[in-house]
Amino acid sequence: MIQQLAFAVLTIGAGALAWRSFSRVRRNIFLGQDEDISGDNSQRWRNVLLVAFGQQKMFKRMVPALLHLTIYLAFVITQVELIEILIDGFSGQHRFFADKLGGFYTFVISFIEVLSLLTFFATFIFLARRNLLRIPRFTKPEMNGWPKLDGNLILVFEIILLIGIFTMNGTDVVLQQLDPEHFKDTGALAVSSWLGPALFGGLSEGTLLVLERSGWWLHFGMVLLFLNYLPYSKHLHIILAFPNTFYARLKPRGEMDNMDEITKEVRSMMDPEAAFAEEEVSEEMPEFGANDVFSLSWKNIMDAYSCTECGRCTSVCPANITGKKLSPRKVLMDIRDRAEEVGRNLDSGDAQFAKDEGQPLSKGNYDDGKSLFDYISSEELHACTTCNACVEACPVLINPLEPILKMRRYEILTLSQGPQDWLPMFNSLENSGSAWSIPDARDKWAQDALRQQ
Repeated sequence: MIQQLAFAVLTIGAGALAWRSFSRVRRNIFLGQDEDISGDNSQRWRNVLLVAFGQQKMFKRMVPALLHLTIYLAFVITQVELIEILIDGFSGQHRFFADKLGGFYTFVISFIEVLSLLTFFATFIFLARRNLLRIPRFTKPEMNGWPKLDGNLILVFEIILLIGIFTMNGTDVVLQQLDPEHFKDTGALAVSSWLGPALFGGLSEGTLLVLERSGWWLHFGMVLLFLNYLPYSKHLHIILAFPNTFYARLKPRGEMDNMDEITKEVRSMMDPEAAFAEEEVSEEMPEFGANDVFSLSWKNIMDAYSCTECGRCTSVCPANITGKKLSPRKVLMDIRDRAEEVGRNLDSGDAQFAKDEGQPLSKGNYDDGKSLFDYISSEELHACTTCNACVEACPVLINPLEPILKMRRYEILTLSQGPQDWLPMFNSLENSGSAWSIPDARDKWAQDALRQQ
């Protein structure tokens, strides 16, 4: 009874903490503006099935894809065993499904064990890739500090979790021979049937009981720790990859969204009366693009929280390859860090962050004097060639180009800033509609061709 009570308190407490953390992430995502999500839902579900579940885009790099698939499958299938642990923990039973499923139970647990053993080796290979082989995309400047520690921690957690699983199952197999009345027959498990006797065969029954319970609690404890760790880790993509692929852009890559304000300005140049016939002209200067998480869309912020920090986008970025400062991964990490900063300040309730100190601090009443430009430099934004290589490379359909373009639009159109060598082009476009400073009309060549006919 004491164990059941402790299990219930720990489970409910950890679940409540996790709910609070995930709610904070959701609030941070919706700091962004609304975005119209339309298009073919069948294509969206296809993206979820192929890209999120099937990990289609991972297989452009076969070795890490197979290693990742092993860990992914083990994570998904192990939830079956977790369901049994939850039932056993609340009810006080042991191996609830063993006698009910018979041979199928043996098959399921054996399958989990084989995947877990493969995952054990894959985890060590991933640790070696990060820390010994030092794969270039894992050693970029933005990966120093917490990102590097985070990538290693989750792999260590995985190893501890697997130790718990094999300790629990291995000792259980031995105890089935010593105390069949209390330890149900699981059949011949693929790994534990030989690993258990090899590791624990010579121990006393009392020691085996302690180890079995230790493995059981270690397994479940790591699950709860992992659940509460996710909202603070890049591994939040385990959850967000699915909605992120569903809400991904369906437009062709490279197709830029028009800005209503700019469209209106062009219409006013072509036909002033028609442009302003239906609505009054606002005297307030509109803001173009985005300078903070509030002016990005919620989908842009979800992209940032879905980022796996794998660095595939940065590894194919021509600007980064040629030594420029731009790293698409860093841009997404900076957006997430900024959203976290704003979220913490909102949670503090401190009036110093309010635009109007007489009103409650909120998303609409917030100003800390900072913006995304404090995280992302103009040099990074200017280096982007808009080639969409980063968009193509992302395994979970993140679009790093969108926030880059929005920030660049804000800098150029709202702040009237930008590289000096871009200004002649802007002036030429404004004056003659051509990127080149040519005095002739843009369509003069066509008119000349018609006359020659």
